[in-house]
Amino acid sequence: MADDPDLQAEIAHSLVLLRDKLGIRATGLRTAMPKARRQLPRKVRKSAQILADAEPLLEHPKLRQTLDRASLTAAAGVLSAHLNDIDAADRRKGWWLGMLGGLAFNMLAFAALLIAVLVWRGYL
Repeated sequence: MADDPDLQAEIAHSLVLLRDKLGIRATGLRTAMPKARRQLPRKVRKSAQILADAEPLLEHPKLRQTLDRASLTAAAGVLSAHLNDIDAADRRKGWWLGMLGGLAFNMLAFAALLIAVLVWRGYL
């Protein structure tokens, strides 16, 4: 039973990391999983789902004893390691660069189409 507060603290720490790194606002890991689904790799998502399934059982004194603490600790370690490696500033910069790249491509495609139409109509 000494491990239970540690597991609950690791789940709470994972929620804080999800909030800080991915911007997911949720009260529990179970409600955060659908929102984080596309942003996490498969292995990390599976570990987070293991923790989300165990979260309600940790609150019940008799059901808490049925949990495999070693696998839950390992799953929490995988999730925390992945979330600690995420650089939020780099993600923001990547988002802006992706948006600007798409905008630049659209402007080039429009210019090429405009020149093609002007040549076709005989203005150039």
